[in-house]
Amino acid sequence: MKAFILAAGLGTRLGNLTKDKPKALVKVNGTEMLALTIRRLKSQGFNEFILNVHHHAQMVIDFLKKNDNLGVPIHISDEREQLLDTGGALLKAHDQLMGEEPVLIHNVDVISEVDFRELMAWHTSNKALATLCVRNRNSDRALIFDKHLQLNGWTNKKTKEFKWNSQPLTRYTTYAFSGIYVISPGFINNIKLAGKFSVIDSWLSMAGQHKIMGYLDQSEHWFDLGTPDKISRAELYLKNQMI
Repeated sequence: MKAFILAAGLGTRLGNLTKDKPKALVKVNGTEMLALTIRRLKSQGFNEFILNVHHHAQMVIDFLKKNDNLGVPIHISDEREQLLDTGGALLKAHDQLMGEEPVLIHNVDVISEVDFRELMAWHTSNKALATLCVRNRNSDRALIFDKHLQLNGWTNKKTKEFKWNSQPLTRYTTYAFSGIYVISPGFINNIKLAGKFSVIDSWLSMAGQHKIMGYLDQSEHWFDLGTPDKISRAELYLKNQMI
């Protein structure tokens, strides 16, 4: 199975931690975020990886070379010329992502207890073009789903902004995106945007004609590693896991 790890971001919320290094190499409980992500994906059967780089890109490349690619094939999608956001990153890595099987997309700054095998099976059984891993957690920004867990829109709860894929729904459920999703082989060919853009815009533009599904992760723990405080919480969790 193949996974694309999104690791090109600037990591500005991490402050001094990313001043002289990329977010992917910031350590959490003594281990780089990138290594933690690959280790967990490997444990559930993923054996081929794509990784995008931008901020301090050469440091990531050197880290992988020094550590024998962490024991797996890793293809680099180089965004040093321009950081392309979560949607543009897919187009840039088009050739490396193509194939006959679904691909898991995973933010490097996320630690979860998601059962990736179950997520992939849910995606396949629903014959979805994309399946978005979501949680029932507090977040200003949320995805909007109908009763069948099909994507219908996006909202910023703080500003009351809404984006719909068609007509607004009167009855719906909102969930927070978990930074993990699955795409089918035809997904990238259905992207109509170009350059630098958010993948959320592509999800919404496709959702009217294709199955863009939600997968509700109800596991106990999920961590965003976007700030030093959040890293501290994740480190406590990881330490407890080792006891």
